[in-house]
Amino acid sequence: MADVAAAHLVTTLTAPLDRAPGTADAPWLLRWPAPGAGRPTGGPRLLVQRGDDELIALDPGAPDTSAVRFPAPWPRRFGTSTVAPDRSLAVFAGVHAVRAVDPSGAVRWEIGHGCWEGSCHTLHTTYEEYASDRRHLYADSGSAVFSADGTLVWAHIRGPVAASGPDPEALDEWLVIDAADGRVLGRADAETAAVGSHHVPHPDPARMGLCVGEGQDGVPMLWGSWDGGKLTVQRFCDDERILTDVSPSGERFLTVTHYEETLGVHRTDDGCVLSELDTEHAIPRHPGADPDDQDADETLWDYTCGFLDEETVVAGTSQRDEEYGEPRHWLVSTAGGPMRVSALLAYPFPVSGAPTALGDGTWYTTSETGDALHVWSR
Repeated sequence: MADVAAAHLVTTLTAPLDRAPGTADAPWLLRWPAPGAGRPTGGPRLLVQRGDDELIALDPGAPDTSAVRFPAPWPRRFGTSTVAPDRSLAVFAGVHAVRAVDPSGAVRWEIGHGCWEGSCHTLHTTYEEYASDRRHLYADSGSAVFSADGTLVWAHIRGPVAASGPDPEALDEWLVIDAADGRVLGRADAETAAVGSHHVPHPDPARMGLCVGEGQDGVPMLWGSWDGGKLTVQRFCDDERILTDVSPSGERFLTVTHYEETLGVHRTDDGCVLSELDTEHAIPRHPGADPDDQDADETLWDYTCGFLDEETVVAGTSQRDEEYGEPRHWLVSTAGGPMRVSALLAYPFPVSGAPTALGDGTWYTTSETGDALHVWSR
């Protein structure tokens, strides 16, 4: 049985937007590794929340700093969004375009692309063209993120880019964009058919991880390198592992298998598996489970997990645990050999959901009602 480690509450961050039913998503901490890698204090960090009419971002390390608000070009169901580390720009990855907006609501730049609604082959120019079409409410989506230094935007889009003209054979594309003016600097055929995607920034602004969800068809993982003239893409892990985080040094990344049974630490340069940990034999059945319930013997990792520091991972089994009682979170050591569970985290009050690592020895959980984030340390 693993040791028990006490979780210390560092701070509670209150959601900046009113979460009346159906009006806003729960807040999250948007963070980047420190450019140059390996810095124990981590890189920029923003508390971000998306409402239907606006995206709001504030610096949790500067409580006296007012929040920056970005008018949203379309409701939150129509895509994903992100913010520059200095909060000068928000990027909305929508159904038909990637649009950069400043706090005044002015459009800095926009890149049109194919429609994320699978049966629609129209190159839309405005959100209003499909706003009342129910099919587009359930469109697939891409994603975008700023590099660690804020100079680049990496965007995963549905092809084709509008300037290229309609091409029914185009697959999803991965773009490297100049954050200042929206010029497409590099592009590659992602060779994916996404339902959704997310980016995982690397400490090197010229490198980026991309995980693409294709439903039951798999989870392609791409690693991009931008040399100032060409985007080079590597594809790792046979479409079977979900990319969750990069270590503070940038030398390793963390995955969980598609069916949630195995964590893996990989070498970033070539994707090689350095160590793995299955829940079987490592995670005991939930203490609240009925002794006669044989299904409780199967524990599963959450899709959200990450590096607390270079040699420690925080991971949860909460999605499965919540069938039987309180969620459980675990410290996993990656030092000196195979991965191993080193401790079960004990909280001073009940928490919900999975833990999200911040790379500087801390992690956060979201309150059950979604109105606050609790930041923890060991």
